[in-house]
Amino acid sequence: MKFKEVYESKFMRIGSISKNEFFLKLNKQNDIIQEKFLNKIIESTKTIPVKVMLGDSTVKEIQTFEPKNIELMFSDFLRELNEWESDGISHSFNDDLRRIFIKFQTHEEKFIISLHISIQFHVLLYYRPMQKVLDLQKEASDIIDKTNISDSQYSEEGNKIILQRLEEMGYDNINEQNLFELFYNDEKLAKILSNKIESTQTDNILELNSRKKQVLNDLDNLLIETFQTSSVIIDEQKLVNGEEGCLCNIDIEYLENNAKHGLFDLNLISSELQEKITRKVDQISSLMNN
Repeated sequence: MKFKEVYESKFMRIGSISKNEFFLKLNKQNDIIQEKFLNKIIESTKTIPVKVMLGDSTVKEIQTFEPKNIELMFSDFLRELNEWESDGISHSFNDDLRRIFIKFQTHEEKFIISLHISIQFHVLLYYRPMQKVLDLQKEASDIIDKTNISDSQYSEEGNKIILQRLEEMGYDNINEQNLFELFYNDEKLAKILSNKIESTQTDNILELNSRKKQVLNDLDNLLIETFQTSSVIIDEQKLVNGEEGCLCNIDIEYLENNAKHGLFDLNLISSELQEKITRKVDQISSLMNN
């Protein structure tokens, strides 16, 4: 195979710099697709005001959008490109960073045309502006004040019990790292020691600690998720780096010996095949018009 105009990548991405006449036409079409896709994202991420409560009990109004609107839009894409291969809508969760994306691909002779669309956004947690939040926060604070001294004594006593119990079981020269490894690798031992320590606490302290767990759990249930993103087109590197924004990539790969190749001579694409590929890209363009 001769290589005349190639790119240092795993794929031939539409929108890349090129001197090839056919690819230049695709690039112009891609510019329009990118603009229309961004407009659809902007429309689907229109924000609405919502009142929330901060950790210090301050109530304020913030802007958020509804990710389900993105899922609805992507579902429309799936219906429109029903002849293309796709695994459907996917989600990525990484702490406060979320991503909704979908990938398509279709074949024309020995070439694969693929489409990757994605939006990346952040999730911010706030409390619901309810009196119940204030009541629970106050109760949690009161419990913590009551158990602070006990917890300190409990920690000291717990360390003594752990070391004594481990010595009885034949463990010598135990340090913090050894303890961590022991507890991590031996759940049964960790349970035995935990029960032994808890047996040293008074009923009142046990009751308070149990109530504290319940209060904190109730507070967690009063948290609400809000969402924010940026109305910009980003590339895959920025996506990986965790930046907010949306992505719309169209790639062409050459299939040879059941292996995909992004480095190929654009002159391999005959006039007839150019028309077929153009029609596939036209389908993506029509998708953005709906």
